[in-house]
Amino acid sequence: MNTAASTATTSPAQIKPAPSSQPAEWRDFFTLTKPRVMTLVIFTAICGLLAAPGTIHPVLGFTAVLAIAMGAGGSAALNHWWEADLDAGMKRTANRPLPSGRMRREDARDFGIFLSATSVAIMGVAIGWLAALMLAAAIVYYAVIYTMWLKPRTPQNIVIGGGSGAFPPLIGWIAVTGEITAMPMLLFAIIFMWTPPHFWALALFMKSDYAKVGIPMLPVVAGEGATRRQILAYTVLLAPVAVAPWLIGGTSWVYGSVAVALSVLFLALAIPVGLRERRDEDNMREEKMLFKFSIYYLFVLFGALVVDRVLAAQGLISAGMFA
Repeated sequence: MNTAASTATTSPAQIKPAPSSQPAEWRDFFTLTKPRVMTLVIFTAICGLLAAPGTIHPVLGFTAVLAIAMGAGGSAALNHWWEADLDAGMKRTANRPLPSGRMRREDARDFGIFLSATSVAIMGVAIGWLAALMLAAAIVYYAVIYTMWLKPRTPQNIVIGGGSGAFPPLIGWIAVTGEITAMPMLLFAIIFMWTPPHFWALALFMKSDYAKVGIPMLPVVAGEGATRRQILAYTVLLAPVAVAPWLIGGTSWVYGSVAVALSVLFLALAIPVGLRERRDEDNMREEKMLFKFSIYYLFVLFGALVVDRVLAAQGLISAGMFA
């Protein structure tokens, strides 16, 4: 944590969650799964499943999405368990079940392990072991590689760790086809490239929280100027990746036109963020706009992928690789 630690006003070791004085409620266990993040995980998993060539029985499709959701929830619970001390020192996270004292850390750990192991077992038995292997990799990637290793050690944690959130559409696709091809890898790459500008936009106006607990997020370690340039650079790199499914013939112009329009808008919002210094008087309005738009960007982009697939299946458009 080197540089970041030097900027912290309170050491994470000095910040401890309040002791649990009563049994946790079901709502606290639900909170451990990070429901807002789960929404995006489930949505992109469903999109990967629906966009894949071929069909899957609805019960098996539901089972695959359920397993992905359980795996994401399990890894999120392990993230809560590992970062309870850090969460206690951040205003944004201080009211979570562990730092607020509503739950014992051991309960969060056991809940996370149970969900993670059960999800992989269900995926393997019901769907296939390639999909189960990818789900296990996603869980380990987020709970171990990102949470325990990358996040406290490098300002590039979001770049490298972005792969953890990129697995759901890949796994959904594999659940239908049983194989890894160029298209699901592009879906993985879209989320991978989208994560840095999305999260760093948030980190710009949450900088003080990360500095307080010694997490070396890029704005804390390298400063706002470097973070802004990185946001713009990754937005530029994201655009061709987002359009690539159309360029390789994997989708029609329907998805292609949406991808182009969304990427142009994303870039238009990223340019003023990337090319200027912070102005305190505007309360970082443009950074917050970019962060909010980035969420809509991914939902609409993956929604367009499904619409494209449905139209192709109905024979209403030229289907590229779906023909």
